[in-house]
Amino acid sequence: MSRRARVTPAEAGLPDGGPRRRTPGLRREEVAVLAGVGASWYQWLEQGRDISVSPQVLDAVARVLRLSNAERRHLYVLAGLNPPAPEVAPERQDMCEGLRRLIDTWMPYPAHIMDMYYNCVLFNDAAAVVLGMRADRTRNCLIDFFTDPLYRSRSASWERNARAVVAQFRAAYAARPDDEGYRAVLEQVSEASEEFTALWNERDVEEPGQVRKELVHPLVGLLCVESTALQVPARPDLTIVLHTPLEEANTAAKLEWLASPQGRRGAMYPVAG
Repeated sequence: MSRRARVTPAEAGLPDGGPRRRTPGLRREEVAVLAGVGASWYQWLEQGRDISVSPQVLDAVARVLRLSNAERRHLYVLAGLNPPAPEVAPERQDMCEGLRRLIDTWMPYPAHIMDMYYNCVLFNDAAAVVLGMRADRTRNCLIDFFTDPLYRSRSASWERNARAVVAQFRAAYAARPDDEGYRAVLEQVSEASEEFTALWNERDVEEPGQVRKELVHPLVGLLCVESTALQVPARPDLTIVLHTPLEEANTAAKLEWLASPQGRRGAMYPVAG
């Protein structure tokens, strides 16, 4: 009722009714007509009665009431249906500057941001120094995991983590089986890596979470970190990956040194690996 009250007849393409109109916003009968449902059924919907509700009808009502993505999902929950996949609201499209500040604040620890297809969107300086991410090479984190020789040479836990990486990609792909973007990434990485193909054929599925990584950096040696995949509800198409130092191998101090002026000077010179 509150959402109906905020939509004017003019916004819905109806005559405004003049000064005699007493109902703020749309009447129930008007919403029913515009959504293509019966007036009594729509009244029962507002009253929360035990009626049969389909996603198609809820989408029609959401369209008439001009619900946001979050409100549309909430309507599904109120009706007892599984909500549709989150979408990025138009006003939330430009959040990258704020996310850039987030991962830069995570320094001196590595952090990067991926889109839903594992394409690298942003990474901080520590991710460049520790993980080998670089503007002229890093494009897709899944493909780079299997094909980038620099990252492969530094990852002491590559074989153990490869299975989880593939299983997590399968879970994401399975949620959108008809998405051409996932299919394109799958074809590219399958062509580039037999190891990926072998793991993909095992059909393991795993949700993103925390992964232990052991890295051997040419300047400081062993680094033990824990990567955590986070999502921002307002940008469900993006995943923020933060790397937290573990207590082993004096990792935090080593990462702080790599981010220091002395460490940055050392990273400027070519070192094997």
